[in-house]
Amino acid sequence: MQNKALVIIDIQNDITNNYKEILGNINQAIDWAVNQAIHVIYIRHENLSDGTRTFKPNTTGAELVPEMKMGSKNVFTKTKGNALTSEEFSDFIRKNEIRDFIIAGADAVACVKSTVFNLRKENYGVHVLSDCITSYDKRKIDEMLRYYESKGSNIIRLNDLVPTGKVQGEQGPNPSLLPEPVEG
Repeated sequence: MQNKALVIIDIQNDITNNYKEILGNINQAIDWAVNQAIHVIYIRHENLSDGTRTFKPNTTGAELVPEMKMGSKNVFTKTKGNALTSEEFSDFIRKNEIRDFIIAGADAVACVKSTVFNLRKENYGVHVLSDCITSYDKRKIDEMLRYYESKGSNIIRLNDLVPTGKVQGEQGPNPSLLPEPVEG
């Protein structure tokens, strides 16, 4: 496996229904990552707050959406916005020497934002798939893309990885989009 990972954040039953608009792209990104021997990581959110109605542990709402392809068994649970707060996820990154991340998922203004910020703060390479993220308020996505870029993230689109019309596995990633991992 390469020392890169596709990280899909919070595509769960309780997330905004807007995920349905990007799920086809996410599934294509998963196929691409599997074919490129890139780690596929799924992050799940569980809300431990009293009186919460969403993302409750051990409920259907907290499960990953069934329509999403499972390219691995790398599923990690977090209870805060930042995926790095999951000790199991952080351990997986260390053990596999992952230095470069491709980000997809929801919510662009919450968990995706926090994860991107904290990955960059730790000097990881971060590439946000702009057509593989969504939000409860889709009007904020462009603003979030500018924010991610201002923090040093590379904004890319799925067709930068998987050119339109190409057979899965036929062409690798564009090397200029996914540079060698940051030394650290």
